[in-house]
Amino acid sequence: MEITYYGQSCFLCDLGGTKVLFDPFISPNPLAADIDLDSIQCDYILLSHGHADHVADAEYLLKKTGATLVAAFEIVTWYQAKGIENVHPMNIGGKVHLPFGTVKMVNAIHSSALPDGTYAGQAAGFVVESAEKTFYFAGDTALTYDMKLIGDRYRVDFAFLPIGDNFTMDVEDSLVAANYVNTKKIVGMHYDTFPYIEIDHVEALELARRAQKELLLLEIGQTIEL
Repeated sequence: MEITYYGQSCFLCDLGGTKVLFDPFISPNPLAADIDLDSIQCDYILLSHGHADHVADAEYLLKKTGATLVAAFEIVTWYQAKGIENVHPMNIGGKVHLPFGTVKMVNAIHSSALPDGTYAGQAAGFVVESAEKTFYFAGDTALTYDMKLIGDRYRVDFAFLPIGDNFTMDVEDSLVAANYVNTKKIVGMHYDTFPYIEIDHVEALELARRAQKELLLLEIGQTIEL
């Protein structure tokens, strides 16, 4: 499975040839200035919630690529009013079968409003099961005991977890979350973009080492195989 990081919480996952993009916030992010937005191709765009640092480039990429939007009902409705036709609305606890596998929308503890202030439903995370891997994309969230349900029901190969603190979990909470979902591999997200969420990389990696977890802090534009 190939993963490309575009900054903040934006990842492109190639699942057997189907490209799934999460939370596109690229063009307004100065740390992602070298990323060519027009070079990104995707078949699906999954949005965890409505905040601008997760949806800034969604409308542009949805219209450019013709990708299908998968998000909370309220977010989907907002984008339909902007002319987006390929959509699949969801809500917490629901699951959809897609060509690459299944996507289950799970609980996240966070606020959610769209850039114009429109109510965006509840913030969410996703559990993705594919032929290659099963992974958890937490979105923006606090540490929550609900995560144990994921570990009980799925064999999670790795998890995208926020680590920047202030608005979400910090590194220490993310290590607990990794225990809850029963994975040893964390792909860090939602850090360094703004002063509020800057982290000490050396300290974060050391905390993960002590907890016997593998914490991946990708460079923006980096592609890896997991």
